[in-house]
Amino acid sequence: MELNYSPAPSRYNGSMPYRRVGRSGMVLPAISLGLWQNFGDIDSFANGRTMLRRAFDHGVTHFDLANNYGPPAGSAEENFARWMALDFRPHRDELVISSKAGWQMWSGPYGGPSGTRKHLIASCDQSLRRMGLDYVDIFYSHRVDPDTPLDETMGALAQLHRQGKTLYVGISSYSPELTRQAAAILAAENVPLFIHQPNYSMLNRTIENGLLDVLQDVGAGCIAFSPLAQGMLTSKYFDGVPDGARATLGTSLLMAMLSEANLSRIRTLNGIAETRGQTLAQMAIAWVLRDERVSSALIGARTVEQLDDTLHAVERMDFTPEELAEIDVYAKDGGVDLWKVSSGIVQAAK
Repeated sequence: MELNYSPAPSRYNGSMPYRRVGRSGMVLPAISLGLWQNFGDIDSFANGRTMLRRAFDHGVTHFDLANNYGPPAGSAEENFARWMALDFRPHRDELVISSKAGWQMWSGPYGGPSGTRKHLIASCDQSLRRMGLDYVDIFYSHRVDPDTPLDETMGALAQLHRQGKTLYVGISSYSPELTRQAAAILAAENVPLFIHQPNYSMLNRTIENGLLDVLQDVGAGCIAFSPLAQGMLTSKYFDGVPDGARATLGTSLLMAMLSEANLSRIRTLNGIAETRGQTLAQMAIAWVLRDERVSSALIGARTVEQLDDTLHAVERMDFTPEELAEIDVYAKDGGVDLWKVSSGIVQAAK
């Protein structure tokens, strides 16, 4: 295995835009790489290494992890430590590395799912050890814990910030109301809420119902995860569900999304993308980034070819009003996003 890596000198030549995060002075690449899947011990170490290299060569300076990413849980961070040691250690100050905690991670009453001070601080310490880092750039509360006071969860983030274990703090999948409350608690600790990581795609627009407005009000940024709607906004399912696809292993909601009616709409969205000179995946990412309040789109990739395809999304992020209106016709069902419609179908079937 090659041990010497020299990043592309062209990585900051302007092909990757960098966008402001809220009212901070910080920027993130328009596209960030998430290590949620395809970077664990069950995956090819060499392939993961190649994808990280390719991303950095194209100006992707943000790698997003969490304590439970793998599988098995923790293995993505352990592998990331090896990639850091092999390739990226000299470039640590060029990178933004994030991690999260809140879901189940270890045995016993403190291993999660939890938003307690005990869980978050122990999780951050474990993640730093696994990755061989002195600090992360962003540390998130990965989920709302209804059994833990919000003061305690935000107090843990503020403590980690004061200790220098994280430069910035964030939250993920919080409602608009809880986001505003979290920002106020952190502000009282003189720690800004830096960023929120919600699920956002042209098929799932929940954050447009208040969250983006709240983030703008409190000065926090937004990094959208699952902009490709778990692969729905790619060519992956055009001809049915391939063997081994996530839909065959995943949630009933994703299977509900794969109805023939929805697939017909998505094929039409692909036709719109083709008229723009884009793949469907590229248009989906560009669509998420059309709103300046979205600092970055967080993508995943299984192959270098998939990664290369999505990175080209930044070459065409403009939309005409007519294009946006046409997308709305096919990405919504009766004015409601398809994700919400399919979620209702699943709930009604239970």
